[in-house]
Amino acid sequence: MPSQKLTFTNAQGHDLSARLDLPEGSDPAAYVLFAHCFTCSKNLTAVGHISRALTRRGFGVLRFDFTGLGESEGDFEDTNFSSNVDDLIAAAELLQSQFRGPSVLVGHSLGGAAVLQAAGQLDTVNAVATIGAPHDPEHVTHLLQDSIDEIRSAGEARVTIANRTFTVKKQFLDDLEATQMSRRIRSLDRALMIFHSPLDKTVGIDNAAGIFEDAKHPKSFVSLDQADHLLTDEADSRYVGTVLAAWASKYLDAEIAPDAAAESTMSSAAGDEVDGTVTVTGTTPYRTSVQSGRHRLVADEPASVGGGDEGPTPYDLLLSALGTCTGMTLRMYADRKGWPLETTTVRLSHRKVHAEDCRDCESESGKVDRIHREVEVSGDLTREQRDRLLEIADKCPVHRTLHGEVKVDTTQA
Repeated sequence: MPSQKLTFTNAQGHDLSARLDLPEGSDPAAYVLFAHCFTCSKNLTAVGHISRALTRRGFGVLRFDFTGLGESEGDFEDTNFSSNVDDLIAAAELLQSQFRGPSVLVGHSLGGAAVLQAAGQLDTVNAVATIGAPHDPEHVTHLLQDSIDEIRSAGEARVTIANRTFTVKKQFLDDLEATQMSRRIRSLDRALMIFHSPLDKTVGIDNAAGIFEDAKHPKSFVSLDQADHLLTDEADSRYVGTVLAAWASKYLDAEIAPDAAAESTMSSAAGDEVDGTVTVTGTTPYRTSVQSGRHRLVADEPASVGGGDEGPTPYDLLLSALGTCTGMTLRMYADRKGWPLETTTVRLSHRKVHAEDCRDCESESGKVDRIHREVEVSGDLTREQRDRLLEIADKCPVHRTLHGEVKVDTTQA
């Protein structure tokens, strides 16, 4: 996804580092402001996956580092929950001054408590979402349990959180104690979505129950089954982003496309319907929008080679063409013969082998593309009918194309 690096100044005069993720090929229909978890940063992998899902639906997403964390200036030891809320408001003012004010606030863990606290001060916000958020910010003190006595007696202490060491001062604890979270939630007056895992060992599921009980409708809850607190499984963070995008769309004045990135790139390239097939590959490696006639899909590469794994690979699509053509051909043949064919399942795999290891290949050197196709048919068919259908599989048009002479003419548009 395209992104811009931004810097803004907070209430204490520190420069905070931010990143604005944008939908590909179109201006954002609305903006989301994201607050990361306690001692985390804007570059947490899960935050990136959630942001990508939102930009695909046409949202712009601003994520930033709180004071003293990541690439932002300032000392973490001089911050507290109230200063985090102030940083959020400063980030919202950045969006308001340079783009448009945020329509949606999203917060992870303590960032979730911060967006609940900040929402009432931001007139442009229509919806708020929390992910693994504590009902009361003071819940964070359990991470400092071994050092609380020292912090209170000495005024500060060095604590280790997530294998990193920070200085925490007594004012941090005092500020948490002074926060009146339930009152803020009851007066939120915005649509609320609560994401939480029942297995969250950092912030227990009872916190989600407390937030939900305090909040007024419209409010929703999504259980992140089997997820951990930091959403380290990519599938969990992608799921949050997808659900969040669909839910937030309901509370916006602007229209959000089912897949804004694909819609915008395709409409700019070819209109609502195309002759043949059109593909558009943008700046996001290696996501490619595909349109055939009026039908759309997405192709991509797996994360292991730098892609986003948002769709089948080009070779996957090639196998899909052969598999679908095989199934359709057998359906047509069986119907014409009046045979009781019920379903055809085709399993395919592709690999490159050395020509010298391929006994039935014409090439004698280099590598050869080898496709394995397994055809399974069901129905009250005789052995002869099954054997004949297997022969017909080799006669499907795509099969013949792959085995025939193919010439691709390439021209410049």
